[in-house]
Amino acid sequence: MKKLAAAFAAALSLSACATVPKLDAASDIHAFLVSIRDGDSAAFEAHVDRAALKTNLRARVLAEAARSDPNGGRGVQALGALLAGPLVDMAADALIQPQVFRAVAEMHGYTPDQPIPSTIAITRYVRRLGGGSVCVVTKTEGPCVLLFSNEAGTWRLTGFEGDLSLLRPGR
Repeated sequence: MKKLAAAFAAALSLSACATVPKLDAASDIHAFLVSIRDGDSAAFEAHVDRAALKTNLRARVLAEAARSDPNGGRGVQALGALLAGPLVDMAADALIQPQVFRAVAEMHGYTPDQPIPSTIAITRYVRRLGGGSVCVVTKTEGPCVLLFSNEAGTWRLTGFEGDLSLLRPGR
């Protein structure tokens, strides 16, 4: 009986260790959601890795263009050259704003008049990816939508895997 109790205690402690990173990430994801709901630019910036998110968005736009290019990707090479400079920075800066992500959240049912889910509730939608990264899904077994990475103890948005058409400035 003592061996069974010890095995049970060990299993519980191991499962608790596995959820700590998810809980830690969920806390920062909660703060990110509050920042977009409130339009708090300072809190938003504290939870966004702008350079990583720009890289992610650039790659997503180029991949999308390549899929729809009837010239087998030659047009995409020209687009890549165009987007590689200041233009992509301007476009990304226009997209990486609290109000743009608020609109995305609203498309998923999170309206300003509703409370933000608790940190514990958010953990159900956090999937560990390894390497200090997690993703947020909108359905328990759904695809990743937001990617967060642990950077010096703060989980910051580093990627958007949702529908690019949802990211529209000026909403």
